[in-house]
Amino acid sequence: MQRSVLILGGYGNFGKRIAKALTADGICVIITGRNKAKAENFCQELPKGLTNSACFDVTENLEAQLKKLKPVVVINTCGPFQNSNYSVAEICIDQNVSYIDLSDGRDFVTGINTLHDKATAKGIAVISGASTVPGLSSAVIDHFKDDFSEIKSITYGISPGQKAERGLATTQAIMSYVGQKFRTVKGDNTERFGWQDIYRQKYPKLGSRWMANCDIPDLDLLPEYYGIKRVRFSAGLELSAMHLGLWGLSWVIRLGLPVKLQNHAHWLLKVSNWFNALGTSDGGMHIILKGKDQAGKTLTKKWFIIALKGDGPQIPTIPAIILAKKIAHNQSNLIGAMPCVGLVSLEEYLHELTPYNIKTYKEET
Repeated sequence: MQRSVLILGGYGNFGKRIAKALTADGICVIITGRNKAKAENFCQELPKGLTNSACFDVTENLEAQLKKLKPVVVINTCGPFQNSNYSVAEICIDQNVSYIDLSDGRDFVTGINTLHDKATAKGIAVISGASTVPGLSSAVIDHFKDDFSEIKSITYGISPGQKAERGLATTQAIMSYVGQKFRTVKGDNTERFGWQDIYRQKYPKLGSRWMANCDIPDLDLLPEYYGIKRVRFSAGLELSAMHLGLWGLSWVIRLGLPVKLQNHAHWLLKVSNWFNALGTSDGGMHIILKGKDQAGKTLTKKWFIIALKGDGPQIPTIPAIILAKKIAHNQSNLIGAMPCVGLVSLEEYLHELTPYNIKTYKEET
């Protein structure tokens, strides 16, 4: 019997990319969401015989649907995860179904190990953060770490193209911490606020773009897993006016305006799309590692991944795709609940991105 993968939010920004990659590998997928027509219509874009659809509210009917559909793994793309609980993952555990999500919620991902004993008892994998951070960020660190005797700091960030497709959940996630004070990082008491501490980052092919603070799981995970003392992650908007406008709004929030921007994310996303004609569909990510080499000398490694022609949104989906393939093909020995740190190698990641307009660049000093 074919082992299927159930994708929550299967016709959404990330879900549809995951579904196309899995079916291209011959894996059956079940496209789910609240809109039956959208689920069925998207299934028509996928290979025949490898798709099914289901329409239900995950907060009410997930257990019954898992019993009926019997997937081997559930991929949860239904963010934002910043204020979510683990009910979906817990239901999956109860039904002996492995679970993967694309969360970048700091507390959500770092706290997933609270489900470790339950998942271990069932012999299944529960993986949170199977996305760019910490999935790709940890893959890059693992790739370069043997060149270092010590990694003292990592400065990195993401700048998508203005025209690149973006979803409401991502917008809600960012708005949830704009202007808000971050929890301090272990070993680093630097005070940080969302979308502040702006700076300019130069990228190959893209030129320079503004960057600003974002709150992500890596702030806690990278010091724990790799002993990195200073972790700074930022994101940036391609259009300077939009980036600086949000930076200005972050100061209003920081000074005490009682507004929950995430409640206005739908409107803010709509407004941002009005300016698409002024931007491009090209985006990138930079990772700068600083420390000492094996001889004790100062070493800096710079790594960039550049996505052109709108292919940037493929990058966050890759860890979930790779891990789901391994589980569906009985090639995974992962058991228990864990963040997606060191679970996907950089070689695996880049191989999965081969069909797309995506290239990497390296510099060393």
